[in-house]
Amino acid sequence: MAEATPAAPAPVPHPIDNNNNNNILNFGKGVSLAIVGDSLIVKDKALARHHRIKFCGFAVGSAPTEFSIPLYNVLWAEIAENSLVVDYADPFSKKHLRTAKLTYTLDELAPDAVNAWVEILLKGAYGTSQRRKRAKVLVNPHAGPGGADKIWEHDVKPLFDAARMSLDIVRTKFSGEAIGICENLDIDAFDIVIPCSGDGLPYECINGLGKRPDARKALRQVAIAHIPCGSGNAMSCNLNGTHRAGFAALAIVKGVRTPLDLMSITQGTTRTLSFLSQSVGIIAECDLGTENLRWLGAARFNVGLMQRIFSKKVYPCDISMKVEIPEKANIKAHYKREQIKGDYATRREKDAREESLGESTSSDGDAGEGLPPLRFGTVNDKVPDDWETASYDKLGNFYCGNMAWMAPDANFFSAACPNDGLMDVVFNDGDISATRYLELLTSVESGRLFDNSHISYRKVAAYRFTPRNQKDGYISIDGEHVPFEPFQVEIHQGLGTVLSKSGKYEAAGPLGWEKADV
Repeated sequence: MAEATPAAPAPVPHPIDNNNNNNILNFGKGVSLAIVGDSLIVKDKALARHHRIKFCGFAVGSAPTEFSIPLYNVLWAEIAENSLVVDYADPFSKKHLRTAKLTYTLDELAPDAVNAWVEILLKGAYGTSQRRKRAKVLVNPHAGPGGADKIWEHDVKPLFDAARMSLDIVRTKFSGEAIGICENLDIDAFDIVIPCSGDGLPYECINGLGKRPDARKALRQVAIAHIPCGSGNAMSCNLNGTHRAGFAALAIVKGVRTPLDLMSITQGTTRTLSFLSQSVGIIAECDLGTENLRWLGAARFNVGLMQRIFSKKVYPCDISMKVEIPEKANIKAHYKREQIKGDYATRREKDAREESLGESTSSDGDAGEGLPPLRFGTVNDKVPDDWETASYDKLGNFYCGNMAWMAPDANFFSAACPNDGLMDVVFNDGDISATRYLELLTSVESGRLFDNSHISYRKVAAYRFTPRNQKDGYISIDGEHVPFEPFQVEIHQGLGTVLSKSGKYEAAGPLGWEKADV
């Protein structure tokens, strides 16, 4: 995926009047701060010289007298000890941000006028995003290749502190601990839960909230926001537009509450929630079969894939699906409708409930209840008559996704939407040549998988997967290993809540969706 940029504009509720004198503070001696468009213009010759353009480490060109800070990067502003203090995120490299500070004494400036300017600045910087979020932070020191503690302390926490966020920090000690933490969480004390990990900890957080007697209320009230510290980091890629921890932290500071579809998985007598994906076949084996290569980070998936492509292993199975949109052209049209439906940054969970099929959160009266009832029963019930059922003797890969990016540079589900009440399913035969498999791999990285003729792509509301003629194998649910036995999945529209950068996924969508007929 493309590197994230900190200069993206924050959602601004009202246009800033550039001709308004209240947008400018003059400190004398040629120093001023001006809010212009989506930037803070700092006119200060002494500071501006540090922002001079450099080439090979040497400053080039004339010394500037001013520099600009995107409002998106402004973390906080206030009067402290008769000085105006502005905290902001400074991109000192393509991969890292650091906190920086502007401090100017008020001198003759009236505090009331400065406070009014500060409010204009913060409105422009935060838009519809909540300020000073209250966060429960869960750091998994063993996530991915390791180093989550260092990432948290050096790349993330300073940004949260500068944004004046309230932090309650826990370092997890064992797998599954986050489930208990979120199951017993005081949901009135926190606005968000921030797992610092790979995608395993968000999975635990969502399932912990889902175990509560007031699961629907908890999943709606507490948003999940992800700091990427693992191998895949799919949640952050999709919602924050980056797998870099510092840029993800800034996206969380400015993040907007966004309803997210969640999926119920029934297997045997158990029911769990999934936010990301389910896979059987080569993708599941590349994920779960490479646990010994975690030290490679995201590269372990590519290593596993190359090891398995040449084996031409197949996975006999029966698949039943409640197909809603079977054709790729119609899927592109659906995606276009979702993109133009409205202002994603201000869509709230209430909107999701009103637009939903009605089984999850249809009214405030059920806010204290547990998970929504299953519309299609469990894996142990009869397959509904209106589902499509087919047997596959040579399946190579079955992959169902609720998000677009499964890892950096792996946009498997380009037509996925956060709150359309549908899952995206792709599958392909396993007896295709190694050359064809490599072509599929290349098409994922180039964004052309959707249109590849060897891939079936459908939008479904539910499905059942039943392995055949195979005693054991890998089934992956959000990257977690589950028993190799039949399972059933159905979607719940807008059941969960996350923080996102813009109210939608940061993926580009299937090629040509803008030209689809709607």
